[in-house]
Amino acid sequence: MTKVVGLTGGIASGKSTVSQMLSQVGLPIVDADQVAHRLQQPGQLGLSELVGQFGREILTADGHLNRRALGKMAFSDTGVRHQLNAIMQPLIWETIMDQLAAFKKQDIPFVILDAPLLFEQGYDQECDLIVVVTVSHDRQVQRLMSRNGYTRTVAEQRIAAQWPLAKKARRADMVINNDGSLNELRRQVAKLVDYLGAK
Repeated sequence: MTKVVGLTGGIASGKSTVSQMLSQVGLPIVDADQVAHRLQQPGQLGLSELVGQFGREILTADGHLNRRALGKMAFSDTGVRHQLNAIMQPLIWETIMDQLAAFKKQDIPFVILDAPLLFEQGYDQECDLIVVVTVSHDRQVQRLMSRNGYTRTVAEQRIAAQWPLAKKARRADMVINNDGSLNELRRQVAKLVDYLGAK
């Protein structure tokens, strides 16, 4: 029987790095962000629904989604963010459930569900085990400023749009702390892999 391992964290916590490490050891990944990106490609239902709601100003000149423009709107206005989620989250949910069902049909022992909004969107109810990647608030802000070129204010807005990491960690079966080095992160991921291997 396939077990679903929910993987989440905050923005710039290192969740994607952990997901890549798990993929490298052969664990299948269902990535909510990748699902969302595919649904927002030209010709896909997600993008047409977004354009219907927010207008063509969210598109680039070649008809692709201007993520920066939409992100700026969504993170400065909670009403816009709610509209965005109301459009995208049901489509993302349906696609993710289809992907999980396909893995379950193959009777794969474990599948990783990598979802930034695991708790916020109720995916935790579909998981047998939940892993949360945490990092200090200051490090989160610094990573967003250096990696994404955000101002401190924008970085704080992005962090505030998700559940606090401490709240997520309290609901986790396992916490991976990413305040240390990459090698320390690898060691914690190896412990998780060993734990799954023993299940």
